[in-house]
This record gives sequence, C-alpha cells and structure tokens, in this order.
Amino acid sequence: MGCCGASQNGGRRSMNANTLLYRQVHPSWIQKGRITSQAFRPTQKDEKRLSVYDGDQITAEAAWQHYTQDLGHTSTGVLAVTVGECHNLELPVVPDPATFQEHTLIDFSAFSRKQIETKAKILSRTANSRGWQYDPSDLP
Repeated sequence: MGCCGASQNGGRRSMNANTLLYRQVHPSWIQKGRITSQAFRPTQKDEKRLSVYDGDQITAEAAWQHYTQDLGHTSTGVLAVTVGECHNLELPVVPDPATFQEHTLIDFSAFSRKQIETKAKILSRTANSRGWQYDPSDLP
C-alpha cells in the first residue's frame, strides 16, 4: 500500500506523495478573490469525504471539462493539493474508480467538525499558494 491508503486498484497506477489531487472550485467558494476553506471542507452529504481527481490519471483542464461538461456541474476552475499534503494532516486518500476512473476521495471521517474545519483551512491555504491549476477565464 502506498502513501495515505493509495494502492493498486483494478490496474490503476498507485498515487505517490507528489500526486496532485484536483479540486473543482464552485463560484460561491470565492470571496474577495480568495478561495475559502469551504472548497476543501466536505459537507454532510459528502459523508466527510471530499471528491477530487487523481492528477496522475487526468490533467487539470480535462478534469474541469469532465466536471462541467460531462457531469454538468459548475466550477470556476481547479486547485490542487498533493497526496503528501493530505498525509501530513493524517487524511487518507482513497481511489474511488466505481464513480469514475479518476475519482478519488480525501477522507475526513475520523475527525470532529472542528478538526475538519482546521484541516480544510490548511488545505485551502496550501492550494491557494500553489495557484490555479486550470483557470478557464485565462482562455482567449
């Protein structure tokens, strides 16, 4: 088993600590030009698991296109954290190819609401520092 619970799964390549995990950013999660921690905080309906895309299997742009065009959801763009950054916060990263091949979950289920909020803030700051991985507004 690799870092953070990632392993071979149905022929999938194992994620490593440097694997980018792409997170779609809803427009309501941006305030004063900054992405809020809400982008990295799972909701009750998420069962304390945050949906991301495995960056070893898909580009940020392709992930955005899949999310907005194929799934019909709204996204301002794509941010990312790494598997290692999740591991540093004791957050398992679990492949979920049953949903779609590149789908992966960051699992917050072992933590209280306050701990989840703290970890989400850290992930948000980290992703903000890394910058947009795909920003459709940059297109001509």
